[in-house]
Amino acid sequence: MSAEIHSFPRREDFFEDLRSGGSADWDVIVIGGGITGAGVLREASRRGYRALLLEQQDYTWGTSSRSSKMIHGGLRYLASGDWPLTRDSLQERERLLDEVPGLVERIDYYLTLVRRQWPGRWAVWFLLTVYDRLARISDRQFCSVASLKARFDGLDNDKLSGAYRYTDAMTEDSRLVLRLLQESIAGGASAINYTKVDDLLIEKGEVCGVLVEDPKTKIPIALRAATVVSATGAWADRLRNRVNPEKRIRPLRGSHLIIPAARMPVSDVFTFFHPVDRRGVYVYPWEGTTVLGTTDLDHGEDLDIEASISQAEIDYLCAGYNSQFPSRPLAHSDIISSWAGVRPVISSETSKDPSKERRDHAIWIDNGLITVSGGKLTTFRLIAIEVLDAARDRLPGAPLIPEARFFDPPTTTAEVLLPATPARGQVMIGRYGQMAESVWQIAAPADGGAIAAKNDSQTDPRALLGASTYCLVECRWAARHEAIEHLDDLLLRRTRLGLLLPNAGAELFPDLQSICQQELGWDAAHWATELQRYQSIYQRFYSLPERLNDAVA
Repeated sequence: MSAEIHSFPRREDFFEDLRSGGSADWDVIVIGGGITGAGVLREASRRGYRALLLEQQDYTWGTSSRSSKMIHGGLRYLASGDWPLTRDSLQERERLLDEVPGLVERIDYYLTLVRRQWPGRWAVWFLLTVYDRLARISDRQFCSVASLKARFDGLDNDKLSGAYRYTDAMTEDSRLVLRLLQESIAGGASAINYTKVDDLLIEKGEVCGVLVEDPKTKIPIALRAATVVSATGAWADRLRNRVNPEKRIRPLRGSHLIIPAARMPVSDVFTFFHPVDRRGVYVYPWEGTTVLGTTDLDHGEDLDIEASISQAEIDYLCAGYNSQFPSRPLAHSDIISSWAGVRPVISSETSKDPSKERRDHAIWIDNGLITVSGGKLTTFRLIAIEVLDAARDRLPGAPLIPEARFFDPPTTTAEVLLPATPARGQVMIGRYGQMAESVWQIAAPADGGAIAAKNDSQTDPRALLGASTYCLVECRWAARHEAIEHLDDLLLRRTRLGLLLPNAGAELFPDLQSICQQELGWDAAHWATELQRYQSIYQRFYSLPERLNDAVA
């Protein structure tokens, strides 16, 4: 039996309720719809608080749809002496592998060793021994050059002396956030996207809520809360500076390239040190493609404009790749798309090298405003617990919550959901949890759709699209239940089809037009506007800068 469906609240319904006299009082208001904000919302709902999350753009629009997708302990953090962060990350990695299989999956990493360069074989052996012990597992092995070349076709670096294989994990970061939001909403919380907090509500010197603008009347509305949590990542200084002038966030940009899996087929993560600056670079599988990343640069551009890869970063990544695979150099035509994200790193004010900044999180309390920033994708649960513990004196009493699970167990199994392809069934369960069976059954529009739309496509709604791991039933589910406001929400965050398919997913436009007309009530003119918007966003921020020739390295 399918679980009860809890749709994401829609912005227009939320504000209509407020206009009609609905309560504007909350226990916790969370600002920011990334992994940290979603984690705080989930922990607040677990503790029984009346909680609301507000996101100025779309969920995961910022950093949390643009990470390297890795759930890992951070081997380099251990090497730099930050073993508490590594320990916590590894233990959280193991928890996520247990709680959300299919969404977080273990994967082999191969860390290459170069003759007469640090780190050497025994230094890496020691680090990995400690790494596994902190994770309470044992999964590492030395790999010869011959076996490494057999696993990574085209590898041709005569300076290699071998590699160490160890394990970490990979995820689809945007779906991880959406799964947290889904669990929170099912637990009684609310989350609203495209709702900017214009100001803090301050009384007697203490923050007691926020001000937002009613999108219909343009009148400011006060939303009150016992605790306001700013989990806005790279934007954290902006809101905190209303009550404290200190600047603590150092925005760092990391960029990635996506190439077809057929161009470089990998099932494991290949890690090497870039010949220019000795930074770690990864080649890894993700959602049916191969990814090359990442960079680590100061990002001094406007944070309200989406980050995008620069030509220098493209050259850097491709030069690194070509140093390892010189017989098959990358060309402009090989690249499907790119993404760039801005990491909210807490500035040490001493390190000039972005890669040497620590990845710890920080929590500040200023006149009742709790600000949290920094940290890693992997440790969101621990950060959320720390934030709610810091707010305990301002909140009503809450029952003790068992530590057992952060995600509710699914109501079905992969073998029952998709008997013929249980691995795919596990992916569906990982993405949607208790909703997985309902997602799979949503092949037809509700009540014939809001607008009758002719669809001549013969696409099987449950068939995988291209080389991706998504299908049209997931697009329909997102349109109906996951607060889609724009086409880019659907193609870049609810699914990643715009990144994974050639030409920004243009082959799907007829099917998606039908779905959006049926589920969202978009007429032909609205669809045309949204399509133009999406193509403009893709061209500016997810494709490649124009250049005069095809070679990129």
